[in-house]
Amino acid sequence: MANTDTVLIVGAGPGGMEAARTVAELGKKVLLVEAQAEIGGTPYASYATLTPDLQETEAAMGHIVRGIRHNPSIDLRVNTRVVKSEGDIGAFHVTLENPDATQTVVEVGAVVIATGFQHFDPGRETQMYGYYEYDDVITLVDAEAMFKQGKIIRPSTGQAPDSVAFIQCVGSRDRQIGNKYCSKVCCGIASKQSIEIKRMLPNAKVFIFYIDMRMYGFWEDQIYWKAQEEYKVNYVRGIVTEVIRRGGKLLIKGEDTTMGRPVEVLMDLVILSVGMEPSKGTVQMSKIFSVPREEHGFLQTVGGPLDTVSTPVPGIFVAGAAAGPKDIEDTVSMGGAAAAKAVGALNRLALEV
Repeated sequence: MANTDTVLIVGAGPGGMEAARTVAELGKKVLLVEAQAEIGGTPYASYATLTPDLQETEAAMGHIVRGIRHNPSIDLRVNTRVVKSEGDIGAFHVTLENPDATQTVVEVGAVVIATGFQHFDPGRETQMYGYYEYDDVITLVDAEAMFKQGKIIRPSTGQAPDSVAFIQCVGSRDRQIGNKYCSKVCCGIASKQSIEIKRMLPNAKVFIFYIDMRMYGFWEDQIYWKAQEEYKVNYVRGIVTEVIRRGGKLLIKGEDTTMGRPVEVLMDLVILSVGMEPSKGTVQMSKIFSVPREEHGFLQTVGGPLDTVSTPVPGIFVAGAAAGPKDIEDTVSMGGAAAAKAVGALNRLALEV
């Protein structure tokens, strides 16, 4: 007999949580599975504030997290992994595994995969930026961890930096390493972080080295012009080719592509704007649910721009960065859309039974 009452949602980040809330509001039961001990996903775990409005993440997302935990229609399973799936729409038999390797099989009618992304490892393919060599070369995520503590420092000295440089497109728009796409949010996050640094250190000089500054929608006005005009952040159109230590500082070598000339500048701190890649969970769910991945490695959808959440497998939908680079607004919107599609599919199936 078909199960038309329950939707499995894999991943409890912003997309998964919104999918869970929407499914519950539409009258269906939710089984929400999260591999980590806490829900909220990468933004809640890693970011001090959200782009573009600089809201504190815990305050902005806290009520959603609490709502998920206290919703009687949502069966939340943390520290739990999906390890196997059989069947099809209306009768997916999914095997779940907890930390002590105990397995249980559940039957659900539809599935929403919201397994997010992982940040590019800037030392994986190239050491041109010295991420594993120099303490004062960090990533956007490392910087957010400092912001959570209310400060920004040079890891080598523990002192506040006088000069900070962001390097954009690290792990994105790079055909040599195979990431032939823009990660969409890195320019905005770097601009947001530059504002935060200037608020903490008004006298610090902050530079953003970029190939193309990609601000879309309201971000152009909310953070790009704000960073330049109010906080005097310096945007330099150029390509950084190397970061090396010189004395107690970091020497950035590259080319100013606007002026068409080489550039060398000394910085106290270098922040790498690392892009998005398919998470391990996304790759695993692709195999377990037999959902193909598109050419960039993310989960494939079938509707192009008119349906961003339906996969080629009936009854299985995707939300957020599991389908490609997304900001948090896209992710939440996709979570609601995936939930509506899943409930609609189950309602149609119920009428046929």
